[in-house]
Amino acid sequence: MTPPSTVLRAKIDLAGHALRHASGLLWRAPDPRGRYRDYLCATHMVIRASVPLLLAASARCAELGEPRLAGYLDRHAVEEAGHDDWLLEDLALVDPAARESLGRTPPPSVAALVGAQYYWVLHHHPVALLGYVAVLEGNAPSPGLLEHIERNTGYPRAAFRTLWRHAALDPGHSEELNRLFDGLRPTREQQTAVGVSALHTVRAAAALFRELAETPSGAVAGAAGVTARAWGTPGRAAEGVPCT
Repeated sequence: MTPPSTVLRAKIDLAGHALRHASGLLWRAPDPRGRYRDYLCATHMVIRASVPLLLAASARCAELGEPRLAGYLDRHAVEEAGHDDWLLEDLALVDPAARESLGRTPPPSVAALVGAQYYWVLHHHPVALLGYVAVLEGNAPSPGLLEHIERNTGYPRAAFRTLWRHAALDPGHSEELNRLFDGLRPTREQQTAVGVSALHTVRAAAALFRELAETPSGAVAGAAGVTARAWGTPGRAAEGVPCT
């Protein structure tokens, strides 16, 4: 019988062309320095939700009697703690003034990416969150892409510390998730929930990337132009997705 993690990875791989295409649009767009700044802002808005989301899922596991899944989520929350601060350190080297924009209302594209997970965790089953984690940690930026962005932006290597760290850490996290998912012996319904979550994450992350590529740089973190564009444009479903 095919392990559940293998089936999940196959689903993500089949949809992966959408992420690769959106990633290419972003990193080939004009003004690479501004695009990278906006990418850092958007990524911060996503990953600052990582620890609260993991802990909410763990609490839900306690209600449902899922100790093994809860243990994984608690450990992963510890591993992810402080990663939003890493991004702030990178952003300070790129554009210190951009930090002020992080207090604005996040655009719907960010809420769509993260918010769906809260719905599935609280109103269905917290196992769905594994699909989200599988996509974000299975598509870390490759060294080649990071070197390309560094050359195009001219920013120092120190401004990319978060992405280089995730390029090193995420493969191991992906392997741990695979072992956990297989060990849970998920039901068919639970496998479906994880798969639906993963495919939504692909689609929502690709939509966020396309928004960053198509919106004038600097209009991120809830600025009126981004919000209006996000509401008026249907969602469109790589590497370099917002990292957890």
